[in-house]
Amino acid sequence: MDLRRNTLIQKLEEAAMGGGQARIDSQHKKGKLTARERIQLLLDENTFCEIGAFVTHRSTDFGMEKQQFLGDGVVTGYGKINGRTVYVFSQDFTVFGGSLSETHAEKICKIMDMAQANGAPLIGMNDSGGARIQEGVVSLGGYADIFYRNVQSSGVIPQLSAIMGPCAGGAVYSPALTDFIFMVENTSYMFVTGPNVVKTVTNEDVSSEDLGGASVHGSKSGVAHFTMANEVICIQNLRKLLGYVPQNCEEKAPAIPYTPGNEIREVLKDIVPENPNQPYDIKEVIQGVVDTESFMEVHGSYAENIVVGFARLAGKSIGVVANQPAFLAGVLDVHSSQKAARFVRFCDAFNIPLLVFEDVPGFLPGTDQEWNAIITNGAKLLYAFSEATVPRITVITRKAYGGAYDVMNSKHIGADLNFAWPTAEIAVMGAKGAAEIIFKREIDAAEDRDAAWKEKEKEYSDLFANPYRAAARGFVDEVILPEETRARLIQAFDMLQNKVKNNPKKKHGNIPL
Repeated sequence: MDLRRNTLIQKLEEAAMGGGQARIDSQHKKGKLTARERIQLLLDENTFCEIGAFVTHRSTDFGMEKQQFLGDGVVTGYGKINGRTVYVFSQDFTVFGGSLSETHAEKICKIMDMAQANGAPLIGMNDSGGARIQEGVVSLGGYADIFYRNVQSSGVIPQLSAIMGPCAGGAVYSPALTDFIFMVENTSYMFVTGPNVVKTVTNEDVSSEDLGGASVHGSKSGVAHFTMANEVICIQNLRKLLGYVPQNCEEKAPAIPYTPGNEIREVLKDIVPENPNQPYDIKEVIQGVVDTESFMEVHGSYAENIVVGFARLAGKSIGVVANQPAFLAGVLDVHSSQKAARFVRFCDAFNIPLLVFEDVPGFLPGTDQEWNAIITNGAKLLYAFSEATVPRITVITRKAYGGAYDVMNSKHIGADLNFAWPTAEIAVMGAKGAAEIIFKREIDAAEDRDAAWKEKEKEYSDLFANPYRAAARGFVDEVILPEETRARLIQAFDMLQNKVKNNPKKKHGNIPL
């Protein structure tokens, strides 16, 4: 018995060492943690239960049978985060560069199946050189097995991906199919083809960082939802994000205790400038309404003309979508429409109520936008809101012009409640442009054209640049004082907490992709 016991202990110690101490030291020198160290930081203390520690690859080509490592380059299992069960896989770069083999993929697939069957989040920590070349098509098949499960689990359980090192070729598509991607600055990369292939095919000289680093994907491509300074901060934010979302699509997001108090927020009283063309920071509005320090922004450096993220209101989780007048005047364009649409669909899939702050002058005009399909991309956001069945509330702080008024969770596309501040302007377009069209003849015939234009602009503004025409029609449910917004929203979301709405029966819609 002692011999057998010692054999088990020896194998567990061997598995824990991955590719050996020298490779572990190399990992640390790069500023990276090992696969197991990442899991220890991610999960509550002493909750990790490993599955598949003794799995080895089956390859016999190219002398691979002489190189066997227990676990085969990925650590898989389950544990708890803040007392809630999660499933996790963490690729081990010290074993064959974290490359994916047939058995490596089988371990990941087993965990994915368990996560879906048991209705708990899946977290993948990626640090891999890609498919294991020595295994050929079986490694490619392994990727496809993972992709298939990503899609089957989409909208069923939350799926989070942390890119902790290289992620190249087919490896990038599993993270791309998950709900949120975290990247670590200076040590993580994502690209379909690396710098060497790019140089060969297009003759471009580019570094890994410039091609697919965290800053590129966080600000230019939008592939990464979060970029973090180091792995420890990245893992802390993985834990934080899970606090806003439910275990699966059948549950509601966890709430934290909240003691009601004075909900009036005087800071919001004069936050919108008198000059309608002067910008202000919508994040100050968000922070003035939601629970203190509860706002967790998503895609913070990408398409900054719209702000999305999670927050708590009276302790309950909500998703926030807000036009940002401090960036491109808050217009909707290709990237902001995509960004917001995907966030709205995530919140709807996981029963997270939506709060929309609206200050939008319209869609961004120009050939660049039209040629890059602003029509189709704007329609994505329209589709996402129209499809959503969770409680939905809009607060119009200032401008709500043109088709963008419709798209930003208007009453007409299913919003439950629409509030407006007294500063709201709800019209087909701005007063200046409208006056030029409606009163063109009068303005052209006037002796002082500029004076006539200003007079007609004021006439249109007095008539439409306010929330009361919309309120008279019932398109705005109530005009409220800014400082009362938080109190009214707490009451409104409480009223809507048992909302039930079912879309027409269908296999699935055909979102304009």
